[in-house]
This record gives sequence, structure tokens and C-alpha cells, in this order.
Amino acid sequence: MEPDLGDVLEAVGPRLRALRLERDTTLTQLSETTGISVSTLSRLESGQRKPTLELLLPLARAHQVQLDELVDAPPTGDPRVHAKAFKRNGATMIPLSRRPGGLQAFKQIVPAGWNGNDVEQRVHEGYDWLYVLSGQIRLVLGDNDFILREGEVAEFDTRVPHWFGNPGPGPAEMLCLYGPQGERMHVRARSK
Repeated sequence: MEPDLGDVLEAVGPRLRALRLERDTTLTQLSETTGISVSTLSRLESGQRKPTLELLLPLARAHQVQLDELVDAPPTGDPRVHAKAFKRNGATMIPLSRRPGGLQAFKQIVPAGWNGNDVEQRVHEGYDWLYVLSGQIRLVLGDNDFILREGEVAEFDTRVPHWFGNPGPGPAEMLCLYGPQGERMHVRARSK
């Protein structure tokens, strides 16, 4: 049986309040993050104001949840993640996790010769984890130089200078986990 739209909308306010309290955020802090007035946020949480898309989108972003999670949308019956691939530095990235922020999982496909042979190690905060699905990946970690083949895993502190590429002969596929710090701008480990 389909839930009544009125019941779904009425449940949004208490859900918003619970999310805010769970994240130990005040109405004032949430107002600063979203640009929504404190009084509007208060009325939304108490059910005195109906939620609109214009209000829910910035709240979903601030709470780092999907919009359907925020309104507890009924399931669509299709549990698959419909990820949209994108290109970054010549590699194809396919997001495998849906929750923004925090730990992110990607399938990464890199063509032969990706990142070339010019090893330029970089450092940043966080940890990287990668699992080679097919092909091979060259990982230079500090003074160590590794070739990772299908089924091999590497996990390392990204404050250690590192670089990876695909020596070929064919494309390589890997699963990668990145935390929020791992998404920060890379800093050169050595000067030119």
C-alpha cells in the first residue's frame, strides 16, 4: 500500500529535527550553512511549514544525505545504484557509494600508460585503499616501487609521498576508497 502524501510530508519535520540533533547542530549553525532563516527551520521541524524542494535541497546537502532519505521516499523497487561515470585526469571514475561526504568508494578504469612514466610523488592528509580488479598498477610509495596485479590490495597513509599509474600493456581497473581528507588538493612532495 502506498503511503499517503500528507503522512510523508508530516514526517519530514521530525526527521529534520532528528538529523540536526544527531549531528549536534543548532538551528543557528544550520541557518548559516543553508541560508534558511532560523524561524523557517524551526517551523519546518515543528510541522508548521510544509517542506518545499527549495528548502529540502540545501538541508539534504547540509546533512549530507540523499533527498529521498530526507523525506523517507518510498522505495522504487530498484535497489541498484545508478552511478554516472565521469573522467578525471584521463581516468574513468564510477562512484559506487551514494552518501555524500565521508568515505567514498569508486571503481576506477585507467588506460595503459596512464600517468606516464614521469613519477611525481604527492602527499595529502588521509589514507588511500585500492584493490586491483584487472590489469596492473604501478605504485611508488616513498622509496618503494611496487607492481600490483589482479587481486592485490594496497593501503597507505597518504602523508607518505606516493604516485601510481598503469604501466600497461592494457587498461587496469581498480576499486578505490577515499575519505574526505583524501579528496583535498594534492601538495607536491618535492620541489621542481
